[in-house]
Amino acid sequence: MTISQQQAAWFKQTFDQLTDNMEQAVLGKRRVVRLALTCLLSEGHILLEDYPGTGKTMLARALANTIQGSHARIQFTPDLLPSDVTGVTVYDQHKGTFEFHQGPIFHTIVLADEINRASPKTQSALLEVMEENRVTVDGVAHPVGRPFLVIATQNPIEQAGTYRLPEAQLDRFLMKTAVGYPDRAATVELLVNAKIRDRASLVTPVITSATIGQMSGLADDVYVDPAVLTYVAELAEESRRQPHVRLGLSARGCLALVRVAKTWAAADARDHVVPDDVKELAEPVLCHRLLLDAEAQFSGVTVETVITRLLDNVAPPTDRVA
Repeated sequence: MTISQQQAAWFKQTFDQLTDNMEQAVLGKRRVVRLALTCLLSEGHILLEDYPGTGKTMLARALANTIQGSHARIQFTPDLLPSDVTGVTVYDQHKGTFEFHQGPIFHTIVLADEINRASPKTQSALLEVMEENRVTVDGVAHPVGRPFLVIATQNPIEQAGTYRLPEAQLDRFLMKTAVGYPDRAATVELLVNAKIRDRASLVTPVITSATIGQMSGLADDVYVDPAVLTYVAELAEESRRQPHVRLGLSARGCLALVRVAKTWAAADARDHVVPDDVKELAEPVLCHRLLLDAEAQFSGVTVETVITRLLDNVAPPTDRVA
């Protein structure tokens, strides 16, 4: 069963409404807002890596306020414990039983602020819940429900007191992107309305969690031609052959690229994925999955240049497979 044209039109209308609503708080960053929404509707998680004061936290809070669901912020620090994230089982003396007290991870939208400041042990507490939508405490699994989105932020310039995210955890993020500084027009608008201390408070819910689930289901039904699937597989193979690439695109990365391409197509009111969807989303999906060797920096090679080379070397399909 594939999505109908009428359903695709409704998807785009709702997607644009969500984008417009979030832009009340995040000025001049429509593409970043669209990427965050695409990540949510694709049932993934997003990593925002950027300099201080660019609006990473504002974006996360605006997204949380747009959805009629619960949200929480976890400030990651070196002394944060795994139980501070997932929850803990305590003994109730009156009832004579052990009860599980949920941690802040049990919300629809969870902002993991400055995630690289927590110890590797605490970071690993997120691995299971980001992959399986559940946490296991004392051998008992506790589902966190759906929709569920982790928005993690990290600062690329402050290295003191930080712990690099391991490759296994980076791969749990569906996308990685940066907010970036606002352009001149957006900056002027921010200054004109400087009296507004909290722009995220301007954002009110326009959609329910149930509607998010409905949109995610429609995105799953977007058609992907075998020629486009072959194109994704060829990109993965080419990434493993690139000079200075220590770890190329995995099967999980290929699945991630197809998932977000489906949502991106539906957000454009289309019932099928085109090669341009794959090319448009290649950088945010691949940039944290391609690992370069030690010689890359000395040769002036970056992940962005590798992705550009990939898209240049692998020709996109021009005909559908019969």
